Amino acid sequence: MNKTGTSKSDWVKPPDLTIKDRVNGVFTLLKRHPNMAVGLSIFSFAVIVAIFAPLLWTTDPSAPAPLDRFTGPWTSAHWFGTDNIGRDIWSRAIYGSRISLTVGISVAVIAISAGTVIGVAAGYSQKFDMIVMRFMDGLMSIPSIILAIALMALLGGSIQNVIIALSVTEIPIATRVVRSAVLSLRERTYIEASRSIGATTPRIMIRHILPNIVAPLIVHATYVASAAVLLEAYLSFLGAGPPEEIPSWGNMVAGAKDYLSRAPYMIIFPGLFLTLTVLGMSLSGDGLRDILDPRIKRRS
Repeated sequence: MNKTGTSKSDWVKPPDLTIKDRVNGVFTLLKRHPNMAVGLSIFSFAVIVAIFAPLLWTTDPSAPAPLDRFTGPWTSAHWFGTDNIGRDIWSRAIYGSRISLTVGISVAVIAISAGTVIGVAAGYSQKFDMIVMRFMDGLMSIPSIILAIALMALLGGSIQNVIIALSVTEIPIATRVVRSAVLSLRERTYIEASRSIGATTPRIMIRHILPNIVAPLIVHATYVASAAVLLEAYLSFLGAGPPEEIPSWGNMVAGAKDYLSRAPYMIIFPGLFLTLTVLGMSLSGDGLRDILDPRIKRRS
């Protein structure tokens, strides 16, 4: 018997959720947030296409076929037509999904990981904050596309270097997001209570700070991924991205710009793939923000 007059035997253990209950809960959540449902559907489709790309493309994406130049779309051999040297646009667009998603997800992981480490340290240490954040401010003062082009000129054209260059442009923004969250958390009552009982700084960071910044980091990661996909396309279009023989969506759009009047389909299909992928990532991020942000929950 406790102070409230109830014994342990009176407590009712909540029933364990079955798989069916969990699935129904997910569907209910998606019904409440249609933007997230649409975004996740598009993004999931893009991921599936990228994973099974070798099974979906009909010919070698980089193999020219001069006799099939400018074949129109919707033929049995070339669903999306062929380009100016006879390469199959369907196969190239499918292969391009691998490059775009690899770049987007890799940049998001690197930027969020580095931004978390630097941002937590800067938000918790004033001396470190004064030194590091001035450097981050300097990087943020340079337009992302200009900084990425400069880095690609130094590093050379390859997928790995594109990931490095875009990560450098996104780390300062991620650092700012984490730092602002840490600054608002470090003065909370439970943080002060942890200090008063002798909790060390690393323990406070790991046990109290990091778990409370996971939600904004997840949302920001979706925006970083979508921005990286777009920036990779910009770099490829400008000739500062991966080599031309690699069928990225940006390279396909760049190669099609001289044939808009003769073969507009050359730019329509890769542009459509790019637009839908970025749209899916952005809608997923908006939906996650609506779910994870308590202020939005209170307003609704």
